[in-house]
Amino acid sequence: MTLQIYEHDVIIVGAGGAGLSAAISAAEQGIDVGIVCKSLLGKAHTVMAEGGIAASLGNVAPDDDWRSHFLDTMKGGWGLNDPKMAEIHAIESPERVLELERWGAVFDRTADGKISQRNFGGHRYTRLAHVGDRTGLELIRTLQDKAVSLGVQVYMEYTITEILKDSSGKKVAGAFGYWRLTGLPVLFRAKKIILATGGSGMAYRINSNSWEYTGDGPAMALRVGAELVDMAFVQFHPTGMVWPRSVKGTLVTEGVRGEGGVLKNSDGERFMFNYIPDAYVGSIADTEEEANRWAAGDSSARPPPELLTRDVVARAILNEVSEGKGSEHGGAYLDIASQRPTEFILQKLPAMYHQFKELAGIDITKEPMEVAPTCHYMMGGIRIDPETQETCVSGLYASGEAAGGLHGANRLGGNSLSDLLVFGNRAGIHAGELAQKMKNFPKITEEDLEASMDYLDFPFKNKPSGEQPFRLRDELQTIMEKYVGIKRDEKGLEKGIKELQKLRSRTSLLFATGSRSYNAGWQTCFDLINLIDVSLSIAYSALERKESRGAHSRTDFPTPSDSLGKIKFILSLSSGKFDISSASISTPRKELLKMIKEDQTKQKSGGTK
Repeated sequence: MTLQIYEHDVIIVGAGGAGLSAAISAAEQGIDVGIVCKSLLGKAHTVMAEGGIAASLGNVAPDDDWRSHFLDTMKGGWGLNDPKMAEIHAIESPERVLELERWGAVFDRTADGKISQRNFGGHRYTRLAHVGDRTGLELIRTLQDKAVSLGVQVYMEYTITEILKDSSGKKVAGAFGYWRLTGLPVLFRAKKIILATGGSGMAYRINSNSWEYTGDGPAMALRVGAELVDMAFVQFHPTGMVWPRSVKGTLVTEGVRGEGGVLKNSDGERFMFNYIPDAYVGSIADTEEEANRWAAGDSSARPPPELLTRDVVARAILNEVSEGKGSEHGGAYLDIASQRPTEFILQKLPAMYHQFKELAGIDITKEPMEVAPTCHYMMGGIRIDPETQETCVSGLYASGEAAGGLHGANRLGGNSLSDLLVFGNRAGIHAGELAQKMKNFPKITEEDLEASMDYLDFPFKNKPSGEQPFRLRDELQTIMEKYVGIKRDEKGLEKGIKELQKLRSRTSLLFATGSRSYNAGWQTCFDLINLIDVSLSIAYSALERKESRGAHSRTDFPTPSDSLGKIKFILSLSSGKFDISSASISTPRKELLKMIKEDQTKQKSGGTK
């Protein structure tokens, strides 16, 4: 079988916002950069991040600054965020947004011509720079145009299955995989490799993710010796489509609530007033009267509880459904029709109008939407250095959703896009600088290459009586939703781990037939292996974290633990077995620690309206 070999100073796996940002900053240093994407350029899941980019530009709220953004991020993450990453993210986000504008991004505008910003859950100020409700699409369009203009080589429809080390076993040397068109093997030799593969939402049946989100980056990083962090924290976005079944889980942007949409149960009650956590008492409106004043533009009013963090809203909707107050098809009603005029909705939420009109036959300017939680985002991911994005494996970097640390126990809406811009940029800079200093490409042994090529063949060598990949994937999704979903307990997690380990052992029997060209069954075998390893990482971390915090909810440990609030759980692989350890969270700088304590004191005293 012919092996196609390409060489680039830096190879980036993934062509979403993080991968493209990394490619641009690396290419700007004059080195040879290649980017590998599983699908087509411009089709990355980043386009589904519709609401906006969180950055303290201060165009709508002049009092906003990076310190407020830092505090909101730390509070939203329940204190488990890496404080250095949260600081860097808050400081650098505005410049990354302005950079997009210089590269041609067309943002919505304020009356005086500045980039417009909107409200989002968990942000105390109007902070999200946006392009209607199609922000992710504009971001990808801008970044891909910039990357292509810099001469970045793009390899479309290639899947990477393995990261290879050099002959010493100490540093990365290449990314191995196959071309989806032909199924033929390919090796990308590189001095540095950046993983920007996105999340792992396909582990759950109801999700808002692209088919590409099969945990490839974290799983490959684990197998090559890197570590994962914060894996217990899986974000279920509170508003996914409910009906019809064919589109269940499709994302409904938080921008609907940011623009004034309200949540109601089957009794017509705005139920979120019943779910305000202690941490937000004083900063969230506790009456409809005040919430309506906020929606009308009263700056003295506090924002409505519909703009609480996603973990809180998702659990509230589930609770309403369990109490028999859900919508017709088992969710809640999201109503903007009664809150805003038709012209406003069509201007601010054109994609949502089109989505519901085409997929559900609903006119959101006249009737409410039905929504329910959908698996959306992984707060956990590959453990990296907060400043360089390098992993514990020399030459291997990660950024975007594939990396962990920034968001802690829960991500605020809008922080994903600023995350991938800030840390994709940093990964590209640091990988590029070090690649520039290397004269030669690391060498890969023939034995390792042969083993990688043999690995691609194993499903064809198995008997037809072996395991069917799509059937196993269905079993995986059932296990994850039943035992490792929004609500968890020790008995369920232990059962889930046992079932996942059985699935893992069965993957050696996965069977595929036919040719390699666009063979979905064969390709799913490798996706499934990655998904199972990531799912086990989630389940093991969730079992170890005996508390409820952010997106991780344990019915047997319903409150946060002070001691567990000071540590992170780290996952690694040793001889194919999972090891879990803990590490203390680093302390913020004195200035930032003082800010956090003052903000907490202010919160406890009731805050200000």
